[in-house]
Amino acid sequence: MVKLLANPIVLRSAFILFAAGSAFVLAIALMRALRRRIAAEAALDSTSVPQLGALPLHLYNTVIQQLKQQKHELQLQNRTEQRRARTTENFSQAVLSNLSSGVLVFGPNGLVKQANPAAKQILGFHSPAGMSAEDIFRNATISSPKSGIAPSGTEQSLGKLSEEVHAVLREGSKCRQVEADYFTPAGKELRVAVTVSPVPASDGSLLGAACMISDRSEFESIRHQQQLQGEISAEMALDLRTSLATIADYAQQLAKSNDPEAAPQLATDIAGEAARLNQHIGGFLTPKPIATGTRTRTSAVGRDI
Repeated sequence: MVKLLANPIVLRSAFILFAAGSAFVLAIALMRALRRRIAAEAALDSTSVPQLGALPLHLYNTVIQQLKQQKHELQLQNRTEQRRARTTENFSQAVLSNLSSGVLVFGPNGLVKQANPAAKQILGFHSPAGMSAEDIFRNATISSPKSGIAPSGTEQSLGKLSEEVHAVLREGSKCRQVEADYFTPAGKELRVAVTVSPVPASDGSLLGAACMISDRSEFESIRHQQQLQGEISAEMALDLRTSLATIADYAQQLAKSNDPEAAPQLATDIAGEAARLNQHIGGFLTPKPIATGTRTRTSAVGRDI
């Protein structure tokens, strides 16, 4: 054994064999370590990939929920605005429908966009929508401004009523108030007071013109009758003063007369004049019912006023 170890060849061979075995064992250890490392990395990758994918999905769901909430809020706001608009429109329609004055709304093109029932009744049209100012008012002429009514018998034509609407629509004029003589399609004559006003938008542009119409025929008729009654009253006062003067003159003649034949005649003249005066004044003061429009009232005078 000692001789073998003393042999350089054997010693060299043993050393090579030992080095090869050590290298083999080290290689096996390195391979196992590398395999464990690869397995650990694979396990790490398998656990981390789902977590990285779950993060964007969560954010996506959150954004979707927020968008749905915003959509719901917008829909709710839209329904609220629609209800508010319908309420405002219904209120406006109720106000227009119950106005005693007629209201016509003209668009920028000069055509009627809306008309309330009072306007249809006053103007005599069943449906004036889509008609122009010339079609509705035709040859209606302005007799006086609303603020200054001309006396009866002195009224002069100041132009056509339809021109007032165009003055507001085309020239952008301010509110215009006039009175005009209007004839309905059925031929009925009316005295109407008309106020034409511009309808501006929020940006200052012109949306159209609003025309308010009031029937003043009854008022004008009453005013004319009152004027006529004043003339009759003045005439009656003059007649009364003349009759009283005549009676006074007859009484003075009777008092101064010494003629027995003239006294009965003067007394008869006084009685006749008094009877005529009583009949005249009594008939004038007798109450009579008179009609004013659709209502009937009792006058303190015997004539229709």
